[in-house]
This record gives sequence, C-alpha cells and structure tokens, in this order.
Amino acid sequence: MFTPSESPQFPESVLTAAAHPDPYPYYAALLAYRPIYREHRLNLWVALGAQAVSEVLSSALCRVRPVAEPVPAAIAGAPAGNVFKRLVRMNDGPFHAKAKPAVSACLAGFDLAHLTAVARREAAALARDLISAERNSLDRFNFTLPVQVIAQMTGLPPDIAARCATLTGDFVRCLSPLSSPAEIERSNEAAAALLQVLRDELRRPQHGGLAMHAERLQSLGIDDLDAVLANLIGFMSQTYEATAGLIGNTLLALARDAALCPRAAGDDALLRRMIEEVARYDPPIHNTRRFVAQDGMVAGEAMRAGDQILVVLAAANRDPTHCARAHVFDPDRPDRSSFTFGAGPHACTGQTIAIGITAAGIQALLTHGLDVASLASPVEYRRSVNSRIPLFGGAA
Repeated sequence: MFTPSESPQFPESVLTAAAHPDPYPYYAALLAYRPIYREHRLNLWVALGAQAVSEVLSSALCRVRPVAEPVPAAIAGAPAGNVFKRLVRMNDGPFHAKAKPAVSACLAGFDLAHLTAVARREAAALARDLISAERNSLDRFNFTLPVQVIAQMTGLPPDIAARCATLTGDFVRCLSPLSSPAEIERSNEAAAALLQVLRDELRRPQHGGLAMHAERLQSLGIDDLDAVLANLIGFMSQTYEATAGLIGNTLLALARDAALCPRAAGDDALLRRMIEEVARYDPPIHNTRRFVAQDGMVAGEAMRAGDQILVVLAAANRDPTHCARAHVFDPDRPDRSSFTFGAGPHACTGQTIAIGITAAGIQALLTHGLDVASLASPVEYRRSVNSRIPLFGGAA
C-alpha cells in the first residue's frame, strides 16, 4: 500500500502536516490514494476529498465533540472547561440549534465600516509600536491585532481590549492537545481573568457596547449569562489563531511574488481577493475533527459510534474535482470556493470579519515600511495539529 510518510520531504503524519514547510504535495498524494480512508496507525478516519469533507461536515451522525467527553478531560471542571462547555462551536443538539443563530446574528450585526475603521486604527498603532528590527515583533502584531479589534467591536474600551488579547493567547492553549500541564494551568487562569474582565465591564455604570451585545445574544436565544460571556470570549479566541495565520500566510504570499506586492499595496480590491485566495490556497486552519455518535454510513463509509474523523479542509481546498487549477495561486480566479471557514451546521460566519482585519493589518504593515521581501526566507510554523501560523521570529 502507498504510504506517503515514507518520503523524507513529506510530514511524518497527517497530524504534523499543518506545521510542515510544504504539506500540499503530501495532501495531494493522500487524496490520490483515497478521498476518505481509515488511518489505522492513528486510529481515525481521514477525509480529504471535497465531496467527502462536505458530507462529513453535514452528516447528522457527526458531532464536534465525543459523546462521552463533551469537555476535554484536562480542563473539565476548571475555568477553561467552564468556558469551553458553553461555546456554541463546541456543542451540538438543542443548545447549538438555539444558540448558533444568535451568535451568527450578533456577528452579522457588526458594522463593517466601523470594523474597518477600528482595524485600521489599531493596525497603524501596532505597526508603529511593534515593527522594528526584531522580527518577532511581527508575530506579536499578527496575534494581537485580531483580538483587539474583535474585543472593541463587542464594546470593550481599547485598554481592556489590549489586555484581552494577552489573556486570549493564554486561554487558547486549552484547545490544543499538545499543551503542557503548565500551559493548561495558564489557560485556566486566563479563562477566569477573561470572565472577570467581562463581568467587571458589565457592572460599570457606563458599560455601553458590551451590555448591548450581551443583551442582544440573550434576546436572540442565549438566555444564560454565563453562556453569553463564554461566547463573547469565543469571539476573541476563534479569531486569535485563525486570523493571525491568515495575516502571516498573506505576508508570505506577497513575499514570494515580487510583482504582486506593489500591486496589492495600491489596490484594496485586489488585496481582498488575494486574502480570499490565501484562505483557499494556504489556509490558517488545515483540519478539524468530527466524532461519530452512532453506527451508520458517513461519506460512503460504514462507521461505528465513537469513530473519529480528521477532516482535512486544506486538502479539500485543492481537490481538482472541486476547484479548477487547484494548485495555482490566482487572486483573480472566478471560481473561488473553499472549506477554510467550514461547511454545514458549524460553518464559521466570521469570514468577512477575518478578511477585513487581515486587509487592514497588511495595509498598515506596508504603509509603515515592512520589508516584505525579507520574509521570503524559510520560516517556522507554530507547533500545532490543525493551524498553520508562520512565526517570523522563531518558535513560540
């Protein structure tokens, strides 16, 4: 049987592919083998083809968490676990059916002109403060900007938003199976601190926008305040890695095409199309997981309750049956379609927001003199089983 991992230029396994310098030939080899197959060494199914990915993400038999472990054991009963269990994106069933429309409506209610203004202001300030001779300043920019923008869009003042960006970086550690006990403890401390920040802000006499968004979520169906606060944290945590990766991978695309950078710097529409193409071609999130709740057929395969499926979104984006010239980077392609923001009941509704923040960040970096060409040298990627985030200042 063909085993791509035997080739030295390929990742060790599909679980290490996201952080590999170039995982795409590996994905193509796996996809050529089968669009969905059982990986016995890892004890899971792997879905790579566009059709298989679509069917898994839409299957009524699949859940976002194992039925027997709705909250990861490492954080169950702890502050991070108490936030995790109330996140809409980590739930299925009645709560998800009721709460997902509320979250989607709240995000859709963000005024895009205001979001653009906030993103440009924050990006300019961060670019002035962080872009220096030290390349790791760029990493801080990429991770900080998205959270500061989303925090302010939910009604938090700039100084509180800046603190939330730091705390969110610690909180998201609980979402990775690679985190150490010390990182899990930091995550719990950050979760408790984030909840306290939001509660304190709601108690202030002039709490303004945060209360408006909290009341909107409650009126739309998330009537429990703890769940409201958890999902406000979810807004920040979901954008933290995904948008940081989108900014970083867009910078790499610009660095690798000397002709594209000056064109994008002077053309907002082209820059947005380019970011959309980066999200397809070199996405910040490479895979997600689904867990089979009961025996049945999923994507044409007989599966059993308890089976786990690794859904490789990045491979599906390059499936030639789904996208013409799938391995060509083309900001002007007329048929762009991708799975990067998911599909089915758990599709992310924040695509427009992420692209807007990324565009503002790239524009600010170019305006403040970032030497984009210097980024073309090999970079490391953050250690992760699912996200692809370049680190321009080394491992973190």
